[in-house]
Amino acid sequence: MAKSITIVVAVASLLIQGSNSFAVPGLARASDARLGAKLEGREIEGTLTPTNNFVLVKKAAVLDKTDGGILLTGSAKIKKTEGTVISVGPGKTHPESGLLFPMPVVPGDGVVYGKYDGTEIEYNGDKHTLIRDDDILVKFSGDHLTLDTADVVSDNVLVKVEDNEDETASGLVIAATVRKGGKPSTGEVVKVGPGRMASNGEIMTVDIKIGDMVKFRDFAGNEVDIEGGEYAVVKMTDILAKF
Repeated sequence: MAKSITIVVAVASLLIQGSNSFAVPGLARASDARLGAKLEGREIEGTLTPTNNFVLVKKAAVLDKTDGGILLTGSAKIKKTEGTVISVGPGKTHPESGLLFPMPVVPGDGVVYGKYDGTEIEYNGDKHTLIRDDDILVKFSGDHLTLDTADVVSDNVLVKVEDNEDETASGLVIAATVRKGGKPSTGEVVKVGPGRMASNGEIMTVDIKIGDMVKFRDFAGNEVDIEGGEYAVVKMTDILAKF
């Protein structure tokens, strides 16, 4: 009888040890998965997923020096409004047809967006921004923005603006921006977006091609610096004429 009790106790002990050896690590892994990300300093369940047509962008590092090697400190540091797409929402739906507008970027794409666009957040210890797909001025592949890797989205057009300069009788050069009191509004088209989707799902292409010279509304273009060159991202609806 004593032997039987001893065997039962031993078996029960083994079962308890076995259940603990499997249950505890499993629970730890589940806990790690639930608390694997941090938003604004707090642990969250799962990962941060944008909704609608929002895009989660990890911001590019702040520049500490100029191209000429001059060190920048404090407020003089240049905050680049570009970064890498981490995740994207499903897209927005047309209010009448209910069709889903496809997102123009995928995770891994580089993007340049407007200076005042987006909502800045801290996610997993790094600065991120949540922007709309409409805020994207230029997208690019690879680590650096170049003219070869750059592309525009929707019905946007990338224009290499003319740096027209006049000269006074005494030889003083006056830039076009100073003479007019505004930004250049003519230039050569170097990139053309695919167009905007209509309510029936068809893409409405733009009536502009690479190589066209265009005149667009004053102050309509968003300035973008690409490899030291001055460019403007212009909506097709803001282009007044081509020549």
